[in-house]
Amino acid sequence: MTEPAISEVSPTIVAAVERLMRRVEDFPAAGVQFCDLTPVLADPDGFAAVVDGLVGSHEVGSVDYVAGLDARGFLLAGAVAVRLHTGVLAIRKAGKLPPPVHSRSYELEYGAATLELPADGLDLRGKRVLVVDDVLATGGTLGAAVGLLDDCGAVVAGLSVVLEVPGLGGRDRLADTPLTCLTVA
Repeated sequence: MTEPAISEVSPTIVAAVERLMRRVEDFPAAGVQFCDLTPVLADPDGFAAVVDGLVGSHEVGSVDYVAGLDARGFLLAGAVAVRLHTGVLAIRKAGKLPPPVHSRSYELEYGAATLELPADGLDLRGKRVLVVDDVLATGGTLGAAVGLLDDCGAVVAGLSVVLEVPGLGGRDRLADTPLTCLTVA
């Protein structure tokens, strides 16, 4: 397995996330440590540091859209899109958008899920998209988002996440797409 590469991220950003993140033992199940990013996002300096880190090496004009995954990814993608002076895409969970939609289903540890984008009013062919989310674990959701955008003709320019849970195969599953991770669980 490839080790998470966080060396390109500013130590100040990593320190802000680590200082503010709340770790909860045995949630949602015994033996699991939940990393709550809510305090990071609630802190103005912490939120600004996270947004700076998620922007990473991308510059204004390098992407056409920033896509956020339902739901915490929406908060992050909106802020990143403002910094990159681009539009934002909300990649929704199934059933949240009126038809017609583009959809991509995928397997989860505990079942299946589907992501959707509008099929009308949005032409993504050839558009460069940065995908933003809060956590990378198994890579199922981010992988489905990449597949959905590919299906729509977009070019995924990269993935940016706040936190990676190592050892679950997410990074390996997404090895073909540039990934920025701010810190590891």
